Amino acid sequence: MLLAIDIGNTNTLMGLLDGDTIAQTWRVSTAPRTTDELGGLVLQLLAHRGVQADSVTGAICSSVVPSMVYTVEKALSRYLEVDCLFVGRGVKTGMPIRMDNPREVGADRIVNAVAAIDRWGGPVIVVDLGTATTFDCVNAQHEYVGGVIAPGLRISEEALFDRTAQLPRVELQQPTSVIGRNTIHAMQSGLFYGYVGLVDAVVHRIREELHAEARVVATGGYATLLASASECIEEVDMHLTLSGLGVLYAKNR
Repeated sequence: MLLAIDIGNTNTLMGLLDGDTIAQTWRVSTAPRTTDELGGLVLQLLAHRGVQADSVTGAICSSVVPSMVYTVEKALSRYLEVDCLFVGRGVKTGMPIRMDNPREVGADRIVNAVAAIDRWGGPVIVVDLGTATTFDCVNAQHEYVGGVIAPGLRISEEALFDRTAQLPRVELQQPTSVIGRNTIHAMQSGLFYGYVGLVDAVVHRIREELHAEARVVATGGYATLLASASECIEEVDMHLTLSGLGVLYAKNR
């Protein structure tokens, strides 16, 4: 089985892939760990699900936290005795990247685009609603043509709390009405419907520039929450990145 790891700024998602099937998933915080701490954690997670460590025959990782790469490489080599393929320069994607500097594109964004092409073809727009809100655009020729990056929903909530004297922290959820009748509901409405509006407006403009009614796929921690009110999100796949890692591993064997 293949161990797929997606290291984000806030959380790290790990999955065990048996062919095209995602058999197990785990989500842990992206925190500084030593090689031994990370290796021990992986073994504990596998054992808790009744998975033998020697059943893991390969590994692939995408990371937006460069400092974690060395730790992951050494931990998997020492504790699982597998070499880890890292998404980056030299990895075959089968997807031309039409950017001014292709190396600037985050590994997770490349993986998501590859996964979307593999499942739906093109044109397609991947909206990743995580620590940052990103839009990744693939045209009808299956070329990555660019995207959009905006602050994430939680970042905006934290900024609102940190930069104002009287506004509290609020739970991120869909309010019962757009018009808030108290401060907390008003903040929830601004955050929730503000981001729904952001997603729909940006997608509308992307479709105009692509000259196509591109399919819109959402992933990331807030995808399910916001998709319920979005007019443009057609699919939600919380494990899109893990699927993409599986596709990339197969392309590079």
